[in-house]
Amino acid sequence: MKVSLVLPSAYGMRGDVRATLNLASALAKRHEVEVISVRRQKEKPFFSVGPNVTMRSVVDARPGVKHLLPRGQVRTEVALWRVLRGLKTDVLITTRPGLGVQAARHAPRELLKIAREWGRPVVPGPVKRFYPRLSAVVTATEPAQEEWTRLLDGGPVVHSVLDALPAGPWPRSRMDNRIVAAGGRWVPAKAYDRLIRAFAIVADKRPDWRLRLYGGGPEERRLRSLVRELNLHNHVYFMGTTPDLAGEFAKASIVANTSRGEDQAMTVLEAMGCGVPVVAFEGARGPTEFVATGYNGVLVPAAESEPQLFAAALLALIDDERRRRSLAAGALDTALRHSADEVAEQWEKLITDLR
Repeated sequence: MKVSLVLPSAYGMRGDVRATLNLASALAKRHEVEVISVRRQKEKPFFSVGPNVTMRSVVDARPGVKHLLPRGQVRTEVALWRVLRGLKTDVLITTRPGLGVQAARHAPRELLKIAREWGRPVVPGPVKRFYPRLSAVVTATEPAQEEWTRLLDGGPVVHSVLDALPAGPWPRSRMDNRIVAAGGRWVPAKAYDRLIRAFAIVADKRPDWRLRLYGGGPEERRLRSLVRELNLHNHVYFMGTTPDLAGEFAKASIVANTSRGEDQAMTVLEAMGCGVPVVAFEGARGPTEFVATGYNGVLVPAAESEPQLFAAALLALIDDERRRRSLAAGALDTALRHSADEVAEQWEKLITDLR
């Protein structure tokens, strides 16, 4: 069986990219798998890809590459239509609503077409119009499955399949380093400013603990300024980007997630795969669906006193090693359900049933 997975870019540092490449690598152990990147900006993907996965791009946007068509959105759309119309595969899996609409409109009818969705469409009109042409929609969680079922209202059946973590064995935290870690894009939605303000309270009471921030993005200058303002230069460290975030999380004893609202929560799952408990805010879609207080982490109520509440949750774990280790065991148990091989088997069963 040949499976084609389409990403806006397979070369970025996003949770959906990570999950898709993990799934592609696992499926490639038994099937012919290709990842189609609509845009290619770099020589190599940021995240590792299995050796049996074929990579190709619709538009090569690397510096110095010559193009036959003029630059711009029109060029990209025309090139994507050509690729979709000429696609020779058994299963086509898209990863964004916009790509799902294009696949429904232009991919050959005989293909099994599946839309893999993490968030809700910004403009639902085209989705409601064209998604009935798809074979199925697949979400990462049951709450998202319910939302998409209501949105499509009689359209294709919506299924739920978990995100895939990288193939094991995963690095394991010894839970003895006095480190809190966080990772992801430094953008407003991730709310790292909330975490830094909370850690200022932690550092005042437990000055031997450190906060390590992994990632990069447009918020870096503002976050560094906040660290200087709060005099945390000896407590908060900007570690930069890394393709091995799990390996870095394994050096920590707690992973923090302060995202607002929508979040794909791949960093939450990667932390749990390392046996590290997660502290996150209630109401943040993503962390709330995976973090269970008292089992694999702590969910903090969202309120006006957020920094104080989040700091209190961190301090409670810092001061209770036995509880940290208990939550770490629950985190590992949660992560096992997301192993790439197990998730790939769920996809194989779904594809078989749909065919």
